[in-house]
Amino acid sequence: MMGGRRSLRASVAVVAAAATAFVLAAVPADAAPPGDTSPPTKDFVVEVLSSPPDQVSGDDARVSIRVPDVVKMKQVQVTLDGEVITDLFTPDPDDGRRLEGVITGLELGDNELVVSRNRPGNGRMSTTVTLTNHPITGPIFSGPQQQPFQCSTTGHRGNAELGPILDDDCSMETVVSFKYRTTGGSWADYDPDTARPDDMATTTTMDGDTVDYIVRWERGTINRFIYSIAVLSPDAQELDTPDLSAWNERLIYYFQGGVGIGHYQGNPSGSRMLYEHGLSLGYAIAYSTGTKTGEHYNLQVGGETAVMVKDRFVSAYDDPDYTVGVGGSGGGIQQYVYAQNHPGLIDAGVPQYSYPDMITQTIHIGDCELLERWMDLNVLQGNARWTDWALRSAIEGLNATDAVDNQAAALQPYLPRGATECMNAWRGLSPLTLNPNFGTAPGISGPDQVSTEWTHYGDAINVYGTAEDGFAARTWDNVGVQYGLQALLDGTITTDEFVALNATAGGWKNEPDMVQEGCPFIPELCTSPDNVDVWSVRNQTFDLSNPTAVAPRTEADPDAIEAAYQSGLVNHGDIEIPMIDWRNYLERELDMHNSHQSFAARQRLLDWDGDASNQIIWFTDVADVGGDRFDQTPLAFEVIDEWMRNIEANPNAGVAGNKPSRAVDSCFDTNGELIYAGADAWSGILDDGAAGVCTQQFPTYTTSRIVAGGPITGDVFKCVLQPFAQAIADGVYGDVTFTDEQLAVLSATFPDGVCDYAQGDARRPADL
Repeated sequence: MMGGRRSLRASVAVVAAAATAFVLAAVPADAAPPGDTSPPTKDFVVEVLSSPPDQVSGDDARVSIRVPDVVKMKQVQVTLDGEVITDLFTPDPDDGRRLEGVITGLELGDNELVVSRNRPGNGRMSTTVTLTNHPITGPIFSGPQQQPFQCSTTGHRGNAELGPILDDDCSMETVVSFKYRTTGGSWADYDPDTARPDDMATTTTMDGDTVDYIVRWERGTINRFIYSIAVLSPDAQELDTPDLSAWNERLIYYFQGGVGIGHYQGNPSGSRMLYEHGLSLGYAIAYSTGTKTGEHYNLQVGGETAVMVKDRFVSAYDDPDYTVGVGGSGGGIQQYVYAQNHPGLIDAGVPQYSYPDMITQTIHIGDCELLERWMDLNVLQGNARWTDWALRSAIEGLNATDAVDNQAAALQPYLPRGATECMNAWRGLSPLTLNPNFGTAPGISGPDQVSTEWTHYGDAINVYGTAEDGFAARTWDNVGVQYGLQALLDGTITTDEFVALNATAGGWKNEPDMVQEGCPFIPELCTSPDNVDVWSVRNQTFDLSNPTAVAPRTEADPDAIEAAYQSGLVNHGDIEIPMIDWRNYLERELDMHNSHQSFAARQRLLDWDGDASNQIIWFTDVADVGGDRFDQTPLAFEVIDEWMRNIEANPNAGVAGNKPSRAVDSCFDTNGELIYAGADAWSGILDDGAAGVCTQQFPTYTTSRIVAGGPITGDVFKCVLQPFAQAIADGVYGDVTFTDEQLAVLSATFPDGVCDYAQGDARRPADL
């Protein structure tokens, strides 16, 4: 069993660097001095299987030792800080030159592990590895931990059946218990000392073994968040030692989505902790509230937490053949971002309803209410033209339709039936990202509530840094953005509309100048029509008292943008592992998980190294608005497993060369039946080819920044500016001409110039 995992792990490391983060490039103690050109000495190869060597946590680590042919196995000696620990390592029955063991009792800080040939004379050789152990409460690399930080409420931690809070780090006692799956399809407590329940179900694993459906469930706290590890346990139910008899030697890390801004330990999801489909097939399941974006969107903390949770699994259970990620929305984002930032954490992924990352979504979503406010005020002034939902879509890029009700219709009676994606999916998220007064978390009130900076940027202030005003630095910028440019070129809007839109679109105020939100975001304020502010206009630079004046745009902190890139919060496409990007097609519902995001992720892969062959895009249709959604994830797991087995068998073929036949761009009907599969399924989206079968079946939309001339990747925070006169001379406006009066307004709107998106992001670091 151990040998099979080793060969697959090595294969993936060769073809995709999927395990390289945990491999120490150890320097032998007898290495040749600088300038020596003699052949390198063959030596021990030490691999820390549970985490990168400098990111150990929880006082233990699983380590593999490859013994060179010139060394007899009985000559191997392992010491930790001078103490002999050779007995902790046992031979791999399938690989006679490899030892593996779990080192326990590591001291906090650096621990020196030495693997040597215990033979006197000139033949001695050794490799030294430094294991840097960190507290299980964290942090490792994410910087000072967030304060205030509220521990989970009794009801929330009860979802994981955990006891009381033990300390200021929100620690709780680690608990192991057992569940069984009933024949009625639910979970029930299992007591190993009682007779087998009559309603206990059985399950057949991927290996073809039919076993009692009993699960060992471990819960506790890691990095201040609640974690969970679950695995089938049909043969024995020991509290201290996992039963791995039915484990299929694969690990699923379940990443959860949502939108949160921190300060809370979290509310764990029972269905994800005990992911039934995975458990039924024999997968082990890892989960943490620290990798739930509904609690926070600091993906440095999230990546750190994931590394620590996997460390726990590998150290306490075993090293899996491979780890596959799964999760929707923010759970999909985490797979893309962590695959880039932490090679070896996951070896494959099934991102569902994904975006390439979080922070670049704020770029165009931050435009939503600026544009909605401009169009709504036109309607309120008697201009019925802006009740046309297709026209609104032409400005915002996102879908709009009269087939879906406006969720705030009672507050906007001047609009006909229908809505935009901005209105129904994204309303309220700009305040949550930008307004320091708006957010909250369970249990935080009084002075802590008032003094806390409730923004995404405040949540990740260790990344973005502090601005001169004392608040977190921000990446949001719309200087030079020409809203509706493509609509102007297409003749969809007039020059007067283009000029007025851009002149008064404005931007967002700086944090010190923002006030608390109104109705509907603060429901208690909905008793007075004076407090209705669906657009958060009180926090915009637009002046209601002078609605025709040019409204100032908002400029980002340039260092914050560079930090977002350098920290890895931006997915720049450096991802090599197999990924099946799957989503139900939800454009008709104005759902926030808009479908062009899968292709934005693909283009970033292409922009990075010209290759996106590791990413597969699948869409599955939905019958009606709000109708049943077929889950294609089980099929994705099947294909991922076949893909990974192919890599194991033929590592030299690489990720692309090992694709199984089903690992191809595809689209499916409402019942999950294949409509079309092929390399040309999505033609016409990222190329100039004729629209593919899937492209025609599932129309994609854009964003306000793409309409303004930006790329599909959506990753330009701050555009490079060109003078307005130069843009005219360069033909940016085609055959469109402006009057002298219009030119004067546009010059005032864009005093520093307009965006030249062909030059990319002005603050993207050169080394990317």
